Amino acid sequence: MPGRLVCCGLTTLDVTQVLDRLPLPDEKVVADGLDVTFGGPAANAAAVAVALGVPTTLVTALGRGALADVARAGLRAAGVDVVDLVPDEPDVLPVSTVLVTRGTGERAVVSVNGARAPRLPAPDAGVLVHAGALLVDGHHAAAALGLAAAARAAGVPVLLDGGSWKPTTADLLATVDLAVLSADLRSPTAGALDPGDVAAVDDLLEDVAARGPWFVARSAGAGPVRVRRATAAGPPARSVVWPARVPPGAVVDTLGAGDVLHGAMAAALARGSDPLAALAEGVRCASASVRHAGARGWLTAADARR
Repeated sequence: MPGRLVCCGLTTLDVTQVLDRLPLPDEKVVADGLDVTFGGPAANAAAVAVALGVPTTLVTALGRGALADVARAGLRAAGVDVVDLVPDEPDVLPVSTVLVTRGTGERAVVSVNGARAPRLPAPDAGVLVHAGALLVDGHHAAAALGLAAAARAAGVPVLLDGGSWKPTTADLLATVDLAVLSADLRSPTAGALDPGDVAAVDDLLEDVAARGPWFVARSAGAGPVRVRRATAAGPPARSVVWPARVPPGAVVDTLGAGDVLHGAMAAALARGSDPLAALAEGVRCASASVRHAGARGWLTAADARR
């Protein structure tokens, strides 16, 4: 039986609309697709892991109110066990507005992220009992730091979804074992990054590794995922994981592809997979996800488990 996955981080309520193009200033356009459901890096990752057969607990901040009720019901329907750190706080849950461009699958997102959440109480480390892995997404950092420290002390691997550099990212990196960075993340000390500059990407991986994690990778959309792994002796090992090619016309929606990558990778880690094999599984699932609408639409398709 796989170990349980614990995810700690952000839940949002996502209002997603599909349109032919983004509006110009002072212009109104009509969308012909609408979906309202829970989102957020940790929440999406948790739902992906459950769908892939790994029982998952999400430690997050939902609060109370009509919006929280919608997100809570969606998480329950997805099979995610939820630990709400502020169940009695009103108006905590952030709302993300997502505009998806038909034809390219590109999305524009506006969100307040975790800015509305009050200071969160420390989670009970008992949530890690039987855990095979812990995923943190950089949000709700005070809660994540405590869980990450407890997980490392218990020998549970800790994976960071490095979506962007936040004021607490450096502290969090010191507590994690593995970090998978998005193409948007910029270290404050690594300098500007040309996506095609392999040396600059490797410098970023070195900079992040020096802050704590022994395994660091950086996704690049449809491009190769570069990996830097510490070795027992000698220089670090470097490798590349190539995503499956998805023809441009087959891309329906890139929303949440990064969340899929992290959720599938964390699920594989919880099963006991080697980190590099777990990353490859995450990349495979992320490539499958962009052929379908939303972060979780691919899970009902036949290619989800191929």
